[in-house]
Amino acid sequence: MANPLIKHYNSLHNILDKTRIADGLAPLLLRLYLAPVLMQAGYNKLSHFEDTAAWFGNPDWGLGLPFPEVMTALAAGTEFFGGIALIIGFAVRWISIPLMVTMIVAAVTVHLENGWLAISDSSSWLANDRIMEAADRLSAAKNILREHGNYSWLTGRGSVVILNNGIEFAATYFIMLFSLFFTGAGRFFSVDYWLARNFREEQE
Repeated sequence: MANPLIKHYNSLHNILDKTRIADGLAPLLLRLYLAPVLMQAGYNKLSHFEDTAAWFGNPDWGLGLPFPEVMTALAAGTEFFGGIALIIGFAVRWISIPLMVTMIVAAVTVHLENGWLAISDSSSWLANDRIMEAADRLSAAKNILREHGNYSWLTGRGSVVILNNGIEFAATYFIMLFSLFFTGAGRFFSVDYWLARNFREEQE
């Protein structure tokens, strides 16, 4: 006779297994979340191509990357057209690879020296010396705004903050893309699913 706990455990998992019919929703939501972020980043680079290339290539006030025009074109094209591919769910596992590389390059070359946090928050356990020092600047800025500006109007849509530009967002996007690389675009709501269903040969 089966152990009652094991029987109960299996029945609960049988209930959960019935939700697998909708397992395409998770990758769909990841795709739809990432797509506009990536497309906007790519569009900004394309719209300001010369300025972006100058920033990519300059070793003094920029990133000092080699072949800055090529790097700008690759980054912008990958983000913009990769975002479109994510929306329709086409070649998602393939496009996830260069997008992950883009996130790694951004994290290492732009954000890493700033620590983890994207927004300076001195109350966070992840706050570094840079963020703790920014707290004094933020306090001074708020005092100036209270004295010389309409502070209630300025903060009517949210508190004044200091951008820290840490790796938080790049790392988060990388993890989401990493997940999509393994799950694919998902069932039902992607071009990849219907192409595979109709044309891909089953492997023995």
